[in-house]
Amino acid sequence: MTDLVIKICGLSTPETLAAALDAGSDMVGFVFFPPSPRNLTPAAARELAAPARGRAERVALSVDADDALLDAIVAALDPDWLQLHGRETPERVAQVKARYGRPVMKAVGSAVAAELAKALPYEGVADRLLYDAKPPPGAVLPGGNGLPFDWRLLEGRPDRNWMLSGGLNPDNVSTAMATLDPPGLDVSSGVERAPGIKDPDLITSFIARARAARRPSETSGQRPAAGVIA
Repeated sequence: MTDLVIKICGLSTPETLAAALDAGSDMVGFVFFPPSPRNLTPAAARELAAPARGRAERVALSVDADDALLDAIVAALDPDWLQLHGRETPERVAQVKARYGRPVMKAVGSAVAAELAKALPYEGVADRLLYDAKPPPGAVLPGGNGLPFDWRLLEGRPDRNWMLSGGLNPDNVSTAMATLDPPGLDVSSGVERAPGIKDPDLITSFIARARAARRPSETSGQRPAAGVIA
């Protein structure tokens, strides 16, 4: 992997998976959550994800899944990572890690500074935290809603075991990088032409712009304000 980890999430077609792999995505995500327009069955994911083996880490995203569903996902996909995107407790995260013996990423909704404290119990339990925008009231999906949050809330984090998500797209990813210099980026709806329909050109553009905006660690100076989707 590069020093900036990029994940394209919610892939559902061979064409868009190929675009992500060819553009140099470090991680590719597959969604197992029926309400999502990006939902896959374990069998479909196994076939779709086969070309990614050895080229990018495969991430299985689930939302408050029980052991039966996770068993089916792991058996079919053999993912490199499990991403928990619901209301899973730290105890549940630890159970999942122990049961499947692979790293776990936990998503945390981040709208205001006070909510970041909710991530503290997961530190040292989850292998990586994913800071996503908090879904709006009444939203069906816990993520993938195309909403940004104030990226400056994450400034000054001493560790690098986290990724930025929520409202990222090719037009604002350079601003996100300049604002925060995150160790990782996760994008889903920001590289879609319609809900659940990824666009290969947007995937390629997002990754290229993110890599180009990676700033050297010694760079300093005024940072722009947190970005909003253009």
